[in-house]
Amino acid sequence: MRIAKFYQQTLLTILKIFLTFENQLFTMNDTELLHLLALLKVDGVGDIVAKKLLNHFATAENIFKAKANQLESIDGIGRVLIKNLKDKTVFNLAEAELKFIKENNINCLFYQDEKYPDRLKHCIDGPILLFTSGTIDFNNRKVISIVGTREITSYGTEFCKKFIEDLAPLNPIIVSGFAYGVDIVAHKVAMDLGLQTIGVVAHGLNQVYPKVHKKYVAKMEQNGGFMTEFWSNSNPEKENFVKRNRIVAGISEATIVIESAEKGGSLITANLANDYNRDVFAVPGRTSDKFSQGCNNLIKTQKAHLLTSAADLIYILNWELKQDETKVIQKQLFVSLENDEQKIYDYLQKNGKQLLDVIALDCDFPVFRISSILLNMELKGVVRPLPGKLFEAV
Repeated sequence: MRIAKFYQQTLLTILKIFLTFENQLFTMNDTELLHLLALLKVDGVGDIVAKKLLNHFATAENIFKAKANQLESIDGIGRVLIKNLKDKTVFNLAEAELKFIKENNINCLFYQDEKYPDRLKHCIDGPILLFTSGTIDFNNRKVISIVGTREITSYGTEFCKKFIEDLAPLNPIIVSGFAYGVDIVAHKVAMDLGLQTIGVVAHGLNQVYPKVHKKYVAKMEQNGGFMTEFWSNSNPEKENFVKRNRIVAGISEATIVIESAEKGGSLITANLANDYNRDVFAVPGRTSDKFSQGCNNLIKTQKAHLLTSAADLIYILNWELKQDETKVIQKQLFVSLENDEQKIYDYLQKNGKQLLDVIALDCDFPVFRISSILLNMELKGVVRPLPGKLFEAV
């Protein structure tokens, strides 16, 4: 009996220690989030400066505990910023935001977290914290951003629908800004096709903008959701839209501009994507069309690939078809080739592996046309795509 009682007491002691440790761990996580929020409210601390401080001190809590001489030793950290770090009023703001986060089940992604968007980690000015709602999952997924004018035309609408429909078998995540025009068309098509879609918004997650899009929120959060760097007290102001564009550009493998006037927010996103060394695609249009001028200029100045179909993006990004689809795409004994296909097949048989651009040049086809032909030939099992935009005859 004594032995049994001893073991019982021992087990209870171990359980208490475990629960105490678990509570401390939870409190520490909350404490670190509180300090991160406070750090971001310090005057003079942006994402770049915050990352520099975190790389040196490891945690936000350590930054606030650091002595002046420790802070001064960091390049770019001056006396004014050190004085601002001693301002304790930032914790009042941080506590209010932490309360909102807890009460509304907002997810917080720290830039060193595993779940933080991988491509955004490599952007020097990427947000320290992202606030998300819904069921966002970036794990091993292709991600593209679709942007454009808020006054989308029937031409832009039809292209956007066809483009996403053709990409659907590859199951990409569709990112946009949840605004009028191209944004909401892209989100709606993605939802209709069962694709995950993410709206990167320019305000806090306590509101919906524009309000007429509130009817789409619940469905988007079932497969995807919303993302922002802005706090609950942030409103959809002009400068916020410019700032959020870097997330749209940095989060994805490629940015697609469907339609744009000569000047517009989508062109800012395209320029940011180029700065991040991401691929940019633009849909061409008639020279007389107002909302094709921006896209035509991107193509003309070689700041974007010309996009005429999903096949262009698939080949330029070197995306592969799913394995279960490629099993069906076997070379047949007797394949019927069109004249253009036969010309390319004979060329590859004679010259071996060749670059996409070289094939287009030697076979006298425009690049946008060659992409579609090669896709059809791959489906027939007579050519094989290789890394680096190379192709060979099978």
